[in-house]
Amino acid sequence: MEKAPETAEPQLLLPAAAGAWRLCDAAANRAAEAIRVLEDVARFVLDDGHLTGLAKALRHDLAAVLAGPAFAERRALRDTPGDVGTAIAAEAALPRRDAGDLVAANAARAAQALRSLQEVALILAPGEAARFEQLRYRLYTLEKAAMTAALARERLGGVSLCVLVDGRRDAAECERLVERLFEVGVRMIQLRDKQLTTPELVDRARRTVAIARRRAAIVVVNDRADVAAAVGAAGVHVGAEDLSVEMARSVVGPAALVGRTAHTLDEARAAVPAGADYVGIGPCFPSATKSFSAFAPAGFLAEVAREISLPAFAIGGITLERLDDLVALGLRRVAVASAITAAADPAAAAAAFIERLARIPPAVP
Repeated sequence: MEKAPETAEPQLLLPAAAGAWRLCDAAANRAAEAIRVLEDVARFVLDDGHLTGLAKALRHDLAAVLAGPAFAERRALRDTPGDVGTAIAAEAALPRRDAGDLVAANAARAAQALRSLQEVALILAPGEAARFEQLRYRLYTLEKAAMTAALARERLGGVSLCVLVDGRRDAAECERLVERLFEVGVRMIQLRDKQLTTPELVDRARRTVAIARRRAAIVVVNDRADVAAAVGAAGVHVGAEDLSVEMARSVVGPAALVGRTAHTLDEARAAVPAGADYVGIGPCFPSATKSFSAFAPAGFLAEVAREISLPAFAIGGITLERLDDLVALGLRRVAVASAITAAADPAAAAAAFIERLARIPPAVP
């Protein structure tokens, strides 16, 4: 007589497995909430369309992973009333004073939650663990870009004019020009001279930085991150043919400003995750100091103003008469060379720019 087939016993969920699913659910909720805060900060506080898009894509990709069949059971075991952690309050939460604080606190929360998801996935769905790891790496890039944007906006908040100064005929003349520019209210100077020898450039830069420190002003050196670091300048400005933003940062250090020239929207977008503190966009118009084969389309300038929250300085042939055209595109900052330095009275020309820029109404989000 044949033996009757055994009836399969119902599978019981072990307590450890139930706890793993609860962990997964809680970490998923924390990660999604924190990433949503980062998205909202980028959208409403930083007014940055590019960062908003990066955060939104990260949030949606996390949701897609969690909505898959591998994690279909996570909500079934949710037990908020029975969660022992709901009654435990943090002794010292991170402060929330500005956009940077919001980014730091929520990026930390999201990273920790994604790490928990990665670890518990090794128990529940090992094949999915690597996806949480990749999301965490994307979060790190988003955090860096958002923190840089928030800090750069604060640091350059009162700077609407950057004057590009060459080495002049000698060091004494360069010093006199810089002194006069700072006296009339210029807050930022870029030292740019490709004709000087390195020792001459270092000497001019050292003198300019010494003057700037007495007036709490900013000096960046064009191209030469080594010179900027050597003289203690506030930072360096690099173009497409120079060091990358990341390499320049490795030379001048984490606290220095790194500016990046952008000729296209893609270059401006790339400067954000690279860690640039500001962008110079153009060339806008024919220039007396540099020849260009093409000029920045108005649509590109307007798109940068609308999408990128990094401080953006229009550059190339900027004159007082052309400011209204740039303002109409949404730009509020300019980098000016010959219209000031080649004027009969450079200080008076700079003062005119400052006065005109001060009358521009703030941008409406």
